[in-house]
Amino acid sequence: MILVINCGSSSLKYQLLNMSNESVLAKGLCERIGIDGRLVHETDKGKHIADAAMPDHKAAIAIVLESLVHPEHGVISAIDEISAVGHRVVHGGEAFTKSALITDEIEAVLEACSDLAPLHNPPNLTGIRACKENMPGVPQVGVFDTAFHQTMPAKAYLYAIDYALYEKHKIRKYGFHGTSHMYVSEQAAKLMNKPYDQLKIITCHLGNGASVTAVSHGQSIDTSMGLTPLEGLAMGTRSGDLDPAVVPFLMDKEGLTGQQVSDLLNKQSGVFGLSGVSSDFRDLEAASNEGNERAKTALQVYAYRVAGYIGRYTACMNGVDAIVFTAGIGENDSKLREAICSYLTWFGVSLDLEKNAKRGQALDISTDDAKVRVLVIPTNEELVIARDTIKVLA
Repeated sequence: MILVINCGSSSLKYQLLNMSNESVLAKGLCERIGIDGRLVHETDKGKHIADAAMPDHKAAIAIVLESLVHPEHGVISAIDEISAVGHRVVHGGEAFTKSALITDEIEAVLEACSDLAPLHNPPNLTGIRACKENMPGVPQVGVFDTAFHQTMPAKAYLYAIDYALYEKHKIRKYGFHGTSHMYVSEQAAKLMNKPYDQLKIITCHLGNGASVTAVSHGQSIDTSMGLTPLEGLAMGTRSGDLDPAVVPFLMDKEGLTGQQVSDLLNKQSGVFGLSGVSSDFRDLEAASNEGNERAKTALQVYAYRVAGYIGRYTACMNGVDAIVFTAGIGENDSKLREAICSYLTWFGVSLDLEKNAKRGQALDISTDDAKVRVLVIPTNEELVIARDTIKVLA
């Protein structure tokens, strides 16, 4: 059994997988950690929801473990049935090109990477340490969002700033959502019944956080997120690409600190900032249908940015065989997929609107005569983490 843990600042998502058949035995969410605490625990027996004191992540992990062995809603008889824990770690910097067994030395490297991902790595480390305390002796494995993108060439990952700053601070593009981009690009090759290492694929992970990746012959060669997850597409609350001069301009005109501008660009921008309505695309589409012009424009900006990156990466790879949509919005929003693809007909994209309306399955939604295949593939980052955990321990 492999337990997969994904820690946020005040939340913890988990799945327990039986790797003999890759089935999910249990999954759930601990939220409001450090405030009061709430557990949502799901198995084939049903959903168990309970308020529970979670002053910290260590307490949350303990509650998860108790739930897994609980006589009524548990799925295993003892914690020692768990062979290892796989942790999602957002930022591995340049240090990690693949998943790794967590040691004291690895923890120190991840601590050093926290400057690059201050919103993500500290909670990830907290989860690792909480599991070590609650499950002494059980191997802990880190699976890094950035690892898949470490194949990018220097021409893609370097910023055009003083090279000494790259050497000193490692300021460069790293990219994120790597486990998702890797998984769906591999699945795309299987769905097309073609060799993975012979395809040019563009993967679009479109959720509240969103990124596009160019996967050429099985390797990431460019991706839209950068040093942090702020670069690239317009997202739920993140601005994505903008003129860097906007930052000092806002500091001067609005009297903001650098941290306040960072908070504005990360938490109050994107389609939420543009629309003034919501970061939830269902709310935006409802408002747009009711005549809200700002909501309509926000959706147009989002689709335009995604299409622009697809066009850019088609040029960078000198062609494309398939475009893949995944994650919450990419998998479920047929109107948005249609809007994005409406910009791409010039190089052979053609949607079958009836297929595009379907949900919940891996599917080619192109017309039969389309030159470029468009696929919808549900992502499964937890399965990738569990598989990598097994590989590291083999």
